[in-house]
Amino acid sequence: MTDTVSIADLMIQSGVAFGTSGARGLVVAMTDRVCFAYSCAFLQHLSSIGQFAPGRHVAIAGDLRPSTPRIMAACAAAIRHMGGEVDNCGFVPSPAVAAHGFANDIPSLMVTGSHIPDDRNGIKFNRTDGEVLKPDEQGIRAQSVDLPDLFDDQGMLKDAQPASPLIDAATPYIARYVDAFGAQALSGMKLGVYEHSAVGRDILVALVEALGGEAVSLGRSEKFIPVDTEAVRPEDQQLAREWAAELELDAILSTDGDSDRPLLADESGAWMRGDVLGILCARALGIRAVATPVSCNSAVELSGLFDAVRRTRIGSPFVIEAMDALIDEGQASVCGYEANGGFLLATPVTIEGRELGALPTRDAVLPILATLVDARRQGVALSTLLAQLPARYTFSERLQNYPTTQSQALIAHLEEGSEADILARLTGMFGSLAGEADGVDRTDGLRIHFKGGDIIHLRPSGNAPELRCYTESDTAERAAQINGGALALVGQQSATG
Repeated sequence: MTDTVSIADLMIQSGVAFGTSGARGLVVAMTDRVCFAYSCAFLQHLSSIGQFAPGRHVAIAGDLRPSTPRIMAACAAAIRHMGGEVDNCGFVPSPAVAAHGFANDIPSLMVTGSHIPDDRNGIKFNRTDGEVLKPDEQGIRAQSVDLPDLFDDQGMLKDAQPASPLIDAATPYIARYVDAFGAQALSGMKLGVYEHSAVGRDILVALVEALGGEAVSLGRSEKFIPVDTEAVRPEDQQLAREWAAELELDAILSTDGDSDRPLLADESGAWMRGDVLGILCARALGIRAVATPVSCNSAVELSGLFDAVRRTRIGSPFVIEAMDALIDEGQASVCGYEANGGFLLATPVTIEGRELGALPTRDAVLPILATLVDARRQGVALSTLLAQLPARYTFSERLQNYPTTQSQALIAHLEEGSEADILARLTGMFGSLAGEADGVDRTDGLRIHFKGGDIIHLRPSGNAPELRCYTESDTAERAAQINGGALALVGQQSATG
């Protein structure tokens, strides 16, 4: 007995839908039945484009949040139901399972909610040759799936599923960077590793030591901590300053939950912004063409370091599309990075005669290592490396528990009328913070430019009920001040209707 379900309808019914990084939703909504159906739809779509057939392997991995093992089991059951073989990579970073899939020309999926709290989770899908892009998401959404009679009334699997043997995806991932940078690349550096609940915490320690550095393990937690690299928690800011002062560290390394977004603090314990880290990594690797979302620091253009900079909507699928376009235009070395620091390497690069292959999915390890190795090569502290870039600073925060519909209504209101009306309305709302508005960019959300050089960018989150606010100014303090003020004004307007 089977039950035919439309994925488009299931997304509406369950509330588990595609955002900018795959399917995400509340854990209570991500029943085994929902996760099974989405995994089947993913493989059906890949079958339609010649990337999956019965007998083919599919790699699977997950992060360390409590619901992940159950969801992995449901996804593995779906792979077997579709006639596939499961490559169980266990609990490894998203880029590690993706790299395993790309290297073996097989699909892969990662069960992760990334940086969001553990009452939510998600599934990130990869094709055999890269991340799923927007047309793939549409293809998955268009599927109808015949579900077998495996689930109880609550949508959970009635019987325990067999465990698949573990596949080692961590060792090749570590070797990728040791082979590229060399065994003494971090020699003489004392590096703290803020482990918290990141799935790649042990890999970071292993990499530091394999590259000749001294690793100091810090802040390991068996309880999931939602570390957001775009909105670092005040307690994590304080911890980093204390660790740097007490332990005399050259830097502190960390990642988000599924270890595809980096966090790197300098010798004072100040966390570096992900979009600045992206610039430093691209420079260190000798990249000539960059794709990056519209929300990222404008120092990438002002630095004059790159032959081409392509701005995109927010989300790795859009960055990947822009990277592909740059390659088609004849650019020989291409990368992408996001405001969260995730770095995508579209073309191979050579590091002191050693080749590092492309990995066109968001990665946390490469920007951390490339920047540290560059600082060591120049014989300077990380803060000095940062000071070599134009003085533009970004800051981001969000209003949590702010429904997407409310965010969309706010932006629609701000965009009513003629361009003159819009600028006048924006000046009226934000003028006390940033002066007169003189331009807007609608690439993704509403990015407002002010005559004094400040920027306020409002955007509904693609994967959580949040309103994101990105700001940019000539000092870090002012960028943070404007951000807090803008969110306060938005909150006041929402409260008064």
